[in-house]
Amino acid sequence: MNNSIFFVLVIALILGVMIYNFFFSKKARINRKLKKAPSRKISEFKDGEVAKIVGEVFPIGELLLAPLSKRKCSYYYVLIEQKKSSGKNSYWRTIIENEVSHKFLIKEGEHYALINDTRVMSNIVIDKEYSSGLLNDATMQLESYLKKHNHESENFFGFNKQLRYKEGILETNERVSVLGQGQWKSAEELELPLEYGNILVLTAADDEHIYLSDNPETTQVNTVKPTRNRYNKRYRK
Repeated sequence: MNNSIFFVLVIALILGVMIYNFFFSKKARINRKLKKAPSRKISEFKDGEVAKIVGEVFPIGELLLAPLSKRKCSYYYVLIEQKKSSGKNSYWRTIIENEVSHKFLIKEGEHYALINDTRVMSNIVIDKEYSSGLLNDATMQLESYLKKHNHESENFFGFNKQLRYKEGILETNERVSVLGQGQWKSAEELELPLEYGNILVLTAADDEHIYLSDNPETTQVNTVKPTRNRYNKRYRK
């Protein structure tokens, strides 16, 4: 293979990865859903309506402890990848991907919403990154998390694997956007303190998911009226 053909193939591969990340990756799909979705104030949400709300994370009970950074949060996402080689090429392979959530409310003014569904697709902004590899041992904290998930930072011969660790969390008062189908219930029905009054309970509509993100691109209020597409076909005025 001559140099010109190899160069064209490399450029095509790079463009392919960029197009995939921009249009088809999980992050891109979630961003599109939330950016295009009609926004509603929690107080204006109607039973059965499908729309996006924007509010702040309001914890209920004890907080989680993010496993890599040890920060208190209501939700965390962890991704650990190992660099692998195949011939002249190298790539990153996911070895651990984990999302954990504690029950929390979304607060907007004096009104509250609650996600009550396991079908959640999230795009949590990665704000902590670590690495280990040649001449860079994993910390005890990172090693402990690896072992908890049946992995180690060293290979069979005792050499460090080349690993990268990423973590994103939802902290108290952090601004988030959520897209789902709403139904009003009393705090008593949800076994929450009566002071919260009526709470908007969000679930996934039909064969969709709840979409959740703290990406600033998705937390802008979109006042465009919804069209009858796959997700908001059950919208009711």
